[in-house]
Amino acid sequence: YPIDITLNAYKTIMKNSQIWSAMWVTIFTTMMGTLIGLILTIAAAYALSRDYLPGKGILSGLILFTMYFSGGIIPTFLVVKGLGMYDSLTSLFIPQAVNVFNFIVMRTFFQSSVPMELIEAASIDGSGEYSTLLRIVVPISKPGIATVGLLTALAYWNEWFIPKLYVGSDPKHIPLQYLLMETQEKIDFLVKNSSMIGAEAASIAKSLPQDSLRMALVVLIVVPIAFAYPFFQRYIIAGLTIGSVKG
Repeated sequence: YPIDITLNAYKTIMKNSQIWSAMWVTIFTTMMGTLIGLILTIAAAYALSRDYLPGKGILSGLILFTMYFSGGIIPTFLVVKGLGMYDSLTSLFIPQAVNVFNFIVMRTFFQSSVPMELIEAASIDGSGEYSTLLRIVVPISKPGIATVGLLTALAYWNEWFIPKLYVGSDPKHIPLQYLLMETQEKIDFLVKNSSMIGAEAASIAKSLPQDSLRMALVVLIVVPIAFAYPFFQRYIIAGLTIGSVKG
């Protein structure tokens, strides 16, 4: 059982003046990245799920190729910088907007759960491809879209390496995970090198709640995204039960 209940770790975190700015950056990049990622993924997956698309095999192969072979960190960094996205919020969600794994999940969902006869019937009634996608395919594909959306949101929410690469010195563009990681690294540095920073600084470093601070950082990261899960739960359950035998 806990001996003493204290909120000192949370107070220590909240004293950081950048914490709320970083929280807003994380929420903004997660929302924008998820929205853009869903739009691009749904559009590509729907097009490549149709058998009548010319060059379907070649396009699918090119997309899958990027899953196994990529340009690497340096070429990607040069592309981001060349496009003028370095040290901006767009660099946090545009470069990784499309995930090949999510594309495969969405394409498979369209192929297995959206009958071709339904699309042909809509085409006979005069519906175009965009109208069919928005009015027919998307409404009946909510379970798959919700699953891909949750995976995308989790990826953006937990991302810290991309900001480390593309965010410069502007503190307004630092997301929560990167800020918390830097805060933890600074605390570890102070504790490990307390003999080199003077008696007063060493005393402050030793008084920091190290273990409880780590747990507080985990709570601060996990709780917001945990509250979002119930909104996706019913769609995820529906997606898992699609195709099951019903008596």
